Amino acid sequence: MKDILEALEAKREKARLGGGTKRIDRQHEKGKLTARERIELLLDEDSFEEWDMFVEHTCTDFGMEDQRTPGDGVVTGWGTINGRLVYVFSKDFTVFGGSLSKAHASKITKVQRAAIRNGAPVIGLFDAGGARIQEGVDSLAGYADIFMENVLASGVIPQISVIMGPCAGGDVYSPAMTDFIFMVKDTSYMYVTGPDVVKTVTNETVSHEDLGGARVHSSKSGVVDGAFENDIEALTQIRRLVDFLPLSNRESSPERPSFDDPLRIEESLDTLVPANPNKPYDMRELIEKTSDEGDFFEIGADFGTNILTGFGRIEGKTVGFVANQPMSLAGVLDIDASRKAARFVRFCDCFNIPIVTFVDVPGFMPGTKQEYGGLIKHGAKLLFAYAEATVPKVTVITRKAYGG
Repeated sequence: MKDILEALEAKREKARLGGGTKRIDRQHEKGKLTARERIELLLDEDSFEEWDMFVEHTCTDFGMEDQRTPGDGVVTGWGTINGRLVYVFSKDFTVFGGSLSKAHASKITKVQRAAIRNGAPVIGLFDAGGARIQEGVDSLAGYADIFMENVLASGVIPQISVIMGPCAGGDVYSPAMTDFIFMVKDTSYMYVTGPDVVKTVTNETVSHEDLGGARVHSSKSGVVDGAFENDIEALTQIRRLVDFLPLSNRESSPERPSFDDPLRIEESLDTLVPANPNKPYDMRELIEKTSDEGDFFEIGADFGTNILTGFGRIEGKTVGFVANQPMSLAGVLDIDASRKAARFVRFCDCFNIPIVTFVDVPGFMPGTKQEYGGLIKHGAKLLFAYAEATVPKVTVITRKAYGG
């Protein structure tokens, strides 16, 4: 019996090495952690229970029968964050570049289904090169299965994606269907087609960073909700975000003890709003002074900066803050701000999170660029989201509320 256990442990050790020490060293040289190191940082110590460690692909074409690695490029399982259940999958770039095969996809969908069934968030850590071309249509079918689970989980459990390396082709659409996407600066990028294809089709020369880097997606496209400096900061902040969220739409948000007196007097708020109606002020200060102990987790800080969205707590319970930001475009509502706030309000509504809105708005942005871009439709999304929301809504007009 002892021999069997020793053989099993040896097999586990081999699986934990993924693509081998040389590839792990290359991962570290790029400033990236491995799939397993990321999970260790994300979850509570010794809480991770891995699933399907020895799963291998079944492809026999193109000599693939001689290239098998336990785990097949993704580490999956469950664990806890601050004692609360979460499910996680982490793509392993050291094994086939993290590319998706049929077996790889089945491991991810197993985690997604368990999360829906048991009512717990799913966190995906992406570092992969897209579909495994040797498997052809099988890998594409795997993507379809993952997308279906993303859709079935939407509004039922929180879904969080963290892009920590390359993310291309079919791999970008699963994160796009989740509730929150975050990226790591300089080491991650995401796009549907890479620079080489862009050059071939449009004759446009562009770098990976300029096409789909963290800076582009966090400030220009609005695809991601935040960009972090490195893997460690990203995973630490994801732990913080999960602490604000309920496990599912059947649960309430976690309540945290607060030492912040709700009846306290904030003298500085008497002078926050300037006497001059045209002078800007920082609405973020008001949010931080309203929220327990100034704890505010901002969503989409670099995109649509004329509106602020994020989570805080009041008397220990999570609330969603939405606020016009007079420091940016005088707090006007435009396409980007409307899209950003509408999506956030709808998330709060799905998960029974009350919404606190601070209003200081001169109206909707005028101009041909906004009208041609569909301001009417995008602006209506925000109005629709507020009208549809059945959670408690508290609105404070801090200075003005003009226009539509």
